Amino acid sequence: MKFIEPSIEYKEQIRAYRQELLDCGSSMDGTGPLRRIEDPKEWIEYCANGKNEETVPEGMVPATQYIFVRESDNKIVGMFQIRHYFNDFLEKYAGHIGYSVAPSERRKGYATQMLQIGLTKCKEMGIHKVLIACIDTNEASRRTILKNGGVYESTVQEPHKGANLQRYWIELPEK
Repeated sequence: MKFIEPSIEYKEQIRAYRQELLDCGSSMDGTGPLRRIEDPKEWIEYCANGKNEETVPEGMVPATQYIFVRESDNKIVGMFQIRHYFNDFLEKYAGHIGYSVAPSERRKGYATQMLQIGLTKCKEMGIHKVLIACIDTNEASRRTILKNGGVYESTVQEPHKGANLQRYWIELPEK
């Protein structure tokens, strides 16, 4: 399993991943604006621009987007996003990390692996205290966060969707 920044090589898989999440009514966490951007090429460009302070869309913070690829068949099984720092919304509700797994690939341990690798990426970026939030009814995400050292802080209600979000912190050693 490996993280790869989105590239045109994966455009058809990105399109299929998006459709699979839409078909099951997924919240599409960790995919940035993939829900509203139909064209994979446009989404790939958005992700590249969103990584840099100079080109990130107004009101957003820089974020690094990854696709999580199974090496045996080069298939995208998940997506993962790391926000480099907080704005007010991220600090209160969403945190540093968002992730999702394709519905056809769930219950295989990929989310746990993704988060483990993602925490290493956070550490490389200099983020040593990581905030992750999940909807309070998402038992799989909660278990994933706990398996990776998450410590529950609080539950908050996100004002736009009315969802109750559980907030967890993961402390990463600085060495």
